[in-house]
Amino acid sequence: MTTSASVSTGSEGAIHGGTVTDRLVEANARYAAAFTDPGMDARPVLRVAVVACMDARLDLHTALGLELGDCHTIRNAGGVVTDDVIRSLTISQRALGTRSVVLIHHTGCGLESLTEDFRHDLEMEVGQRPAWAVESFRDVEQDVRQSMQRVRTSPFLVHTDDVRGFVFDVKTGLLREIDPA
Repeated sequence: MTTSASVSTGSEGAIHGGTVTDRLVEANARYAAAFTDPGMDARPVLRVAVVACMDARLDLHTALGLELGDCHTIRNAGGVVTDDVIRSLTISQRALGTRSVVLIHHTGCGLESLTEDFRHDLEMEVGQRPAWAVESFRDVEQDVRQSMQRVRTSPFLVHTDDVRGFVFDVKTGLLREIDPA
């Protein structure tokens, strides 16, 4: 498998005379040249929202057998259910028809090595404490359980019967379901 990781980059993200962003814009131009409107709206065909970590090793559509238009995908550091995730899920459910929520954390997550000291360090560096919590964790399974509980108990979400949580193994590509108990 060829990945972008094999592309050599220089300082500041430069790639052979351009930036990473230049490369992305060029790739988009090639994509748009062959693009045809799929004729779908913003409502996911499978009526599911997937909340997952932003980790670059997770190719969610391929790993879950999803096609364009099948789901809403909400990603952040750790795949943690934060207020902003609840905001996105609320819009997904109430305005765009989703009924199921799939939560995906993964092995080897960077949040397992951080603490709330990260916020303190930022405050010391920039002179302002971030308004957000780091949401670091030591036990990925327990964090999946906590995220499931946050979804199930949110007063803003109307569809909380089909909320399931998983840990994606970055070495094998397999999902392991987490019992909410």
